[in-house]
Amino acid sequence: MKFTDGYWQLRPGLTRLRPAAVESVEATDRTLVAYAPAKQIVGRGDTLNQPLFTVTLSSPAADVIGVRIEHHSGGLPPRPAFALAADEDHPVKVEVDEQTARLTSGDLTAVLRLDGPWDLRFERDGRPLTDSGARSIGLITDQQGRQYLHEQLALGVGETVYGLGERFGPLVKNGQVVDIWNADGGTSSEQAYKNVPFYLSSAGYGVLVDTPARVSFEVGSEVVSRNQFSVEGQELSYYVFGGPAPKDVLRRYTALTGRPARVPAWSMGLWLSTSFTTDYTEATTSSFVEGMAARDLPLSVFHFDCFWMRQFHWCDFLWDPVAFPDPAGMLRRLKERGLRVSLWINPYIAQRSVLFEQGRRLGYLLKRPDGSVWQWDMWQAGMAIVDFTNPAATAWFRSKLQALLDLGVDCFKTDFGERIPAEDVVWFDGSDPGRMHNYYPHLYNKAVFDLLTEQRGEGDAVLFARSATVGGQQFPVHWGGDCESTFEAMAESLRGGLSLAASGFGYWSHDIGGFEGTPDAAVFKRWVPFGLLSSHSRLHGSGSYRVPWAFDEEAVEVLRKFTKLKLSLMPYLAAVAEQAHTAGTPMMRPMVLEFPADPGVAYLERQYMLGPDLLVAPVMSTDGEVRFYLPEGTWTQLLTGERLAGSRWVTQTHGFDSLPVLVREGAVIAVGAVDDRPDYDWADGVELRWFAPSEGQSRRVRLPGPDGETAATIELTLADGEPVARVLEGTCDRYTVTVV
Repeated sequence: MKFTDGYWQLRPGLTRLRPAAVESVEATDRTLVAYAPAKQIVGRGDTLNQPLFTVTLSSPAADVIGVRIEHHSGGLPPRPAFALAADEDHPVKVEVDEQTARLTSGDLTAVLRLDGPWDLRFERDGRPLTDSGARSIGLITDQQGRQYLHEQLALGVGETVYGLGERFGPLVKNGQVVDIWNADGGTSSEQAYKNVPFYLSSAGYGVLVDTPARVSFEVGSEVVSRNQFSVEGQELSYYVFGGPAPKDVLRRYTALTGRPARVPAWSMGLWLSTSFTTDYTEATTSSFVEGMAARDLPLSVFHFDCFWMRQFHWCDFLWDPVAFPDPAGMLRRLKERGLRVSLWINPYIAQRSVLFEQGRRLGYLLKRPDGSVWQWDMWQAGMAIVDFTNPAATAWFRSKLQALLDLGVDCFKTDFGERIPAEDVVWFDGSDPGRMHNYYPHLYNKAVFDLLTEQRGEGDAVLFARSATVGGQQFPVHWGGDCESTFEAMAESLRGGLSLAASGFGYWSHDIGGFEGTPDAAVFKRWVPFGLLSSHSRLHGSGSYRVPWAFDEEAVEVLRKFTKLKLSLMPYLAAVAEQAHTAGTPMMRPMVLEFPADPGVAYLERQYMLGPDLLVAPVMSTDGEVRFYLPEGTWTQLLTGERLAGSRWVTQTHGFDSLPVLVREGAVIAVGAVDDRPDYDWADGVELRWFAPSEGQSRRVRLPGPDGETAATIELTLADGEPVARVLEGTCDRYTVTVV
C-alpha cells in the first residue's frame, strides 16, 4: 500500500507518526525493548499526549532476529498465527552502552542507536545487511480512522529481492507492488495462489513478516532505496534471517516455519490426468493407460479430475455411477498395472451434495454472524466451505477421504482454498476472518496430508496442492495453477516456480502443455522436457486431453525420451529431493541460489538449476532457438557430451527432442539402471558419470535409499587420468564410473 505522494508528502487524507528517537531501553538476557516516542523528549511536558512506539527485539533461533513494533498493545491475541518452531535454548547476547543497544544471535546482530534519531541496523560479522532508519517506521491513519503500521528496510546498490510466494511476474521483485492475498487469478496477473510474506535478498539475508493477514510490499516502488511492508492494525512483527548464502537463509527460514516432507519416489514419475471438462468414463481412462503402455511411455500415477463425481455434487466424494459403475474394480485394475491413483477434491460443499445438509446440521460449515451457513454460487451452486478450525469438522471431512483411501486411492489433488471470504463470517474457533483468508489452505492441506501420513506412513504421503502460505511447504507437492497453453504461459509458470522456490518450497510442478485451451504441437513438445525436468511431472489440461498422440507421433517420441531420462536420473534426483527435506533447499533452484557471487545470474528467469549440478534452459520457441547464460567453468551438455566454456551467453537451436541440459564441471551425476519406473533400487547397477574432473580431484557421491537413508557413499579420485573408486559406507556391489 502506498502512503506517499512522492518522497516528501503524504497522500491526501493521511497522517503519520514516526518514532523519533529511543527514550529508554529495557534489557533481559534474551530481549531488548525500546521505547520510542513520536517526538524528541526535551522536558517532562513532552511526555504528555505523546504516542509511544514499543519495539521489542528477540531471537527465536540462531542467526534469526525478531522485531515487534507496537503502538497500542491491548488487542486480543491474533488468530490464526503461523506456527513457528522456536529454539528457546540457543545462545543470545544482549549488550547496552551509552550509544547503542545490541542483540546478537549467532553471527547476526541488531544494533539500535540510543543517542540520536531512530536507527536500527542489522549486521553479520560486522558487515551491514540492511537497516530501519529515521523515516522507516510509520503509523498511518486515514480519514476513516483505519490505522496501518509500516516498516522500510534499506536496499543497497545492486541488491535484488526474490520470493514473496509463487508470483508469475518478473523473478526479481524490485520495483513491484505485491499484496500478500491469496486469489484464484491464473498465471497471467499480479495475483497469486500461494502468497508468502517472506523475501530473500541477494545481500545475504531474508525477511519474514509474521502475519497471515494481508501484507502490502512496496519493493523499491514507493521509496526506491527501501523495501516497505505494511499491515493494518496496531502491531507489526518481522524476522530477519542471516546468511551469508541464500541457501543458508532458506535453511534457517524452513527450520523455523517447517521443512518440506519427504515425498515418495513414485510421485516423481509421470502423472497422467483425465483433464478437467473433457468427457471420460472408465473406457476412456483405460484407453489412455493402455495407449501409454503400448507406446512404451512409463506412467506412474493416474489422476481423476473433478468429474469423477457427478456435476453439481462437488464435493460429495461419491463416484459418478454412470461413468464409473465399478470404482473398486477399476482401481484394482489400475493397481494391477502398477499405477498409483490420485483424485481431485476441494474443501467446498455444493448445496446439492448429500454432505451439505449433514454439515449444516452438525455445524461443520462456515457461518455468517447470524448463524446461517455462508453460501454463494461461484464454482458450485450454493456451495459452502468446510470450517477446518472445528476439530469435529476436520475429522468429518477426513472420514470421507478415508473411505476413498480404503477403496484404493493413493493421494489427492487438493484444489482451491483461495476464495475464502474475509468479511461477514464467523469461524468456529473465533479466528479473525482477515487473517484466516490466507491461512485457510494451510489448515485444508494439513488435514489431508496428516491423514495420508497416518494411513501410509511418513515419506509415502503426497498432495497436488494449489494454494498455500507460510508453512505450506510442509505438505508437498504444489503446482502452478491455471496457465494458458502458450510459450508465454510456459515462461510465466517457470517464473512462478522459481519465485516459490525462493520462498522455501522444495517441490513444484505445472501442467505440461498448459491448462487453458489446447496447445499446438510445438508448444506441447517444447513443454514436455521442461515438465520432465521438474521435481514433479503431470500431463493435465482443461477442455482437451494431454495424451501425446493427440498432437502427433513426434510428441510420443519426445515424451518417451524425457520420461525415461528423468527415471534414469532418479539416483541423482532422489538425493536432491532429500536436500529439500533435510535442509530446505528446493529441487528447482533460481540460478542466484547456486551462484550468488556471479552478478550475471541476478535476473535470470528462463533457466534454472535442477539440484546443484544440472542447468536447464527450456526452449520456449517453435524454431528451437534458445539463449542462456553459463556461469564460470566448463559445462557439458548431458544429452550430447558437447563441452562449453562458461562466463558467457550462449545461443543454440534445438530440435523438439533436445534442450540445453548442462552439467557443472566436476559434478558426478548418478544414473540408474532402470528407466521405466521411479521407485527402484537406485544403487544397484548405477553409473557414476563424472563430468570434466581435474587431476587429483576427489568427490564423494551419496546414493540414497528408499526411505532417505544412505544406501552407499562412494569416493571418487582422479589419478593419472583414471577414476579410482571405493565404497566408504553401505553396500554397492554393482556400479560403474565413467569420465565424461
